Amino acid sequence: MPEIILVVSRVLAGLLAGVYLAFLLAVMPALHSQPDDVFIKVMNRINVVIVNPIFVVLFLGAPIVTAVLVRWHRDAVTVLAIVTAVLAVVITVVANIPLNHALANGGSRTAFEKPWIAWHVVRTLLTCASFGLLALPRATAG
Repeated sequence: MPEIILVVSRVLAGLLAGVYLAFLLAVMPALHSQPDDVFIKVMNRINVVIVNPIFVVLFLGAPIVTAVLVRWHRDAVTVLAIVTAVLAVVITVVANIPLNHALANGGSRTAFEKPWIAWHVVRTLLTCASFGLLALPRATAG
């Protein structure tokens, strides 16, 4: 069972990191070159579409399954993987989601784009760090 949990944790964290990286490396640069009205319309649509069962499983599943690992893997690497995964969720909830809501409620691109990307970079780095830490070998607690 502990190996299955570790594999599931790695897969969820890796997929979530991949979604965040794709957004950082492709979606946001593509939108940056668009006029304000197009940028706002597309971001608002993405923020609606992204809330789907598959993304929710990745977004919540990665930190939850990683936290379950502590039952078998009580090492610093696993704890740090949990901390980075949870911090990424916290940043999303306290920074990115409020910015999304502000944009959807008539906010400006100027007030949204730079802070959203800055916080997205942080959560992307944290999610990638969690995945990288999970990829490392670890000892199994008895």
